[in-house]
Amino acid sequence: MQANARLRKPVLAGIAISLIACSLSLLPREVLAQESFGGGTLRERLKQRLLDSRQDRQAQPQRSDSLSRIDKPGDYSFSIMHDGSPRTYRVHVPERYSAENPAALLVALHGGGGSMDFMANDKYYGLISKSEAEGFVVVFPGGFSPRSSGKFATWNAGNCCAAARDQNADDVGFIRKVVDQVSSQLSINRKQIYATGMSNGGMMSYRLACEMADTFSAIAAVAGTDNTTSCTPTAPISILHIHARNDDHVLFNGGAGEKSVSRSKVTDYVSVPATIAKWVRQNSCNPEPQRVLETPGAYCERYSECRGNVSVELCVTETGGHSWPGGNKLRSSEASPPTLSANDVMWSFFKSTSLPNAPATQQAEPGK
Repeated sequence: MQANARLRKPVLAGIAISLIACSLSLLPREVLAQESFGGGTLRERLKQRLLDSRQDRQAQPQRSDSLSRIDKPGDYSFSIMHDGSPRTYRVHVPERYSAENPAALLVALHGGGGSMDFMANDKYYGLISKSEAEGFVVVFPGGFSPRSSGKFATWNAGNCCAAARDQNADDVGFIRKVVDQVSSQLSINRKQIYATGMSNGGMMSYRLACEMADTFSAIAAVAGTDNTTSCTPTAPISILHIHARNDDHVLFNGGAGEKSVSRSKVTDYVSVPATIAKWVRQNSCNPEPQRVLETPGAYCERYSECRGNVSVELCVTETGGHSWPGGNKLRSSEASPPTLSANDVMWSFFKSTSLPNAPATQQAEPGK
């Protein structure tokens, strides 16, 4: 009997993993490639997914449909209606936040096939830790998802990606609404509102640069190039791009790599050089860059003397693949490059920018 009991646990665990494997095989390929944090054997990925799911449930903030004022540090989750559909976003307010000292705001956009909860997982991205260290508020909007859970979401970044693109989701309008709402819930410095994103989220940040230069003073795209269909920003805007030369999804020199998802769900990605050249022209920058960071395996080059005192910067890592530099790829065969931290580089870049014509503050409205 005791021997049978000892055998029962691994057998049941094996059956559970097999059932999950069967169910995952029926999901679209882009789901399995969620933000490129896959890798390792199937069994390893399934075990990690079970662990992640359990940890995510434990870490969920209280969700509220009330858009009331946020008056203390912590994690919050909200639901709003936009374009006839429910959309969600998470907010992290650092311990040092005070309504008397308006905070900078970072909008962090998850990758294709991901979710706001995945982007807010500090063990992968470290953005909550960076928020605590620097004192900025970070908001994690959820992309367009065909599922009520909000999982497996994408962004309509123009030519990419998947359901958000195919159904022409109004993601720009949604993010504008989120920024306005958070700015009424908290004391936000309107001169210091920034956007960043991973992969499809990085592509979406380029669309925000094209259509919301009145709101964002800078964007930082990681592993996602500019695939917008049109771009007429109302003002110059600072651009930071971070990309691994050996990215096997969004290829550095253009196109979708072999490890990318079904071509019908994505696009023939614009190259990193073409993306940077576009924004150097767009901002009328000096076409000769200056090397501002050089370390083994990584460098950053900045284009300056741009209109509106903005800048364009490109940071390249030689390795790391399709990843968030400095992040934690627990299930990948190739670690994120240790020589560069996307969070450190982008926050240093953001702090050097400011939206010139925005009001300095927007205090949270009493009673809201």
